[in-house]
Amino acid sequence: MQINTATTPVSLDGSSTSAAQWLSVIAVAVSAFAFVTAEFLPVGLLPQIAHDLGVSTGVAGLMITTPGVMAAIFAPTLIVSAGQMDRRYVFLLLTAVLLIANVVCAIAPGLAVMLVGRALLGAALGGFWTLATAAAPRLVQAKDAAKATATILTGVTFATVIGVPLGTFIASFASWRMAFAATAGLVSLALLAQVFLVPSLPSASALRVADFRALLARPHTRLSMVMVALVFGAHFSTYTYIAPLLEHDFSLSAITLLLFGFGLIGFFSNALTSMVVSDHLKKSVAAMILLLLGAMSSMLLLEHSPIGETAGMLLWGVAFGALPLCFSVWIQRGTTDLPEAGSAMFVSVIQVAIAVGSAVGGTIVDRAGVHADFTLGLGLALLGLAALQRLAVSERTTRVSSLECACDASPD
Repeated sequence: MQINTATTPVSLDGSSTSAAQWLSVIAVAVSAFAFVTAEFLPVGLLPQIAHDLGVSTGVAGLMITTPGVMAAIFAPTLIVSAGQMDRRYVFLLLTAVLLIANVVCAIAPGLAVMLVGRALLGAALGGFWTLATAAAPRLVQAKDAAKATATILTGVTFATVIGVPLGTFIASFASWRMAFAATAGLVSLALLAQVFLVPSLPSASALRVADFRALLARPHTRLSMVMVALVFGAHFSTYTYIAPLLEHDFSLSAITLLLFGFGLIGFFSNALTSMVVSDHLKKSVAAMILLLLGAMSSMLLLEHSPIGETAGMLLWGVAFGALPLCFSVWIQRGTTDLPEAGSAMFVSVIQVAIAVGSAVGGTIVDRAGVHADFTLGLGLALLGLAALQRLAVSERTTRVSSLECACDASPD
């Protein structure tokens, strides 16, 4: 069988990953930090941006929807279009586009220009995440592949710990435009880190459309993607509008602290989950979906209780701090023969969930209020849990069938 060296780990022996290799992983993690900070920066600034641009909060939510749509489109198309191009140069190109996107957002005179900047961000985002999750095993020795993936995803958590709250903090004493400008500076640092630390990542073979068709023909892959879409849709249909919910009980500075706490506890959740997810994948996924359900329920049931809402946000942080890692490992295990195609589909599904979730959530918030929006989120999370249960049952059935076939085929 031909091996696709575009996604083969650096080495198949037991040697240790070098310091230079770990630095390349850290460079990609820094880039992930920059991408996620830029993507979700408007979450904490939604009311201010909506006011300055003269639109409703729901319409301002298009700043989250637009990148999601673009990322969903560009995740598969960019990786197919890149062909055998060295993945290092693709990384550099996408990060440069992200830099331009943040500058456009910082100077946007109205919603139309703002959405152009956010569309550029989305186009870069889809390609980046497809490459980042697929390239992680190539940057280190084979035995450290899972740890490299977790390290890159730590950049996501740090963005929620530091990046998004920092943007809200900057806006509290300067302006939301300055927050976008500061994010552009962060992206510049990430670009420099890639230039000096990420090695050449040649691709021996191009990804084909047929590879996506092959994955979609598998029932397990289809249902796994549905599960991911439902859970991410539950999160982003509600989390996007968390500031309007909290602003009735918390000041802007207090919301900044809550977002910081959300990200900080998510960082520890990601770190701890990375130690057990390989051996207890199904239990880890189930536990985090249940925590997400508990968090969103508490935000509704304990509304106007600062202590209750704070506890809900921290519980939410635990859940979402680990879910991206859990789902990434889940998809990697199910698409080991076509890792880049699996990664591209994973990214596309997530971004569709972000786009549709934030758009539907915004419509519900404008027309029926935040309570109705959170009710939708709870329903989606419950469906995601049901999909996980269906996958578990399907795997057990397949395993039993395989054992029975083996017994029938054995000589007696």
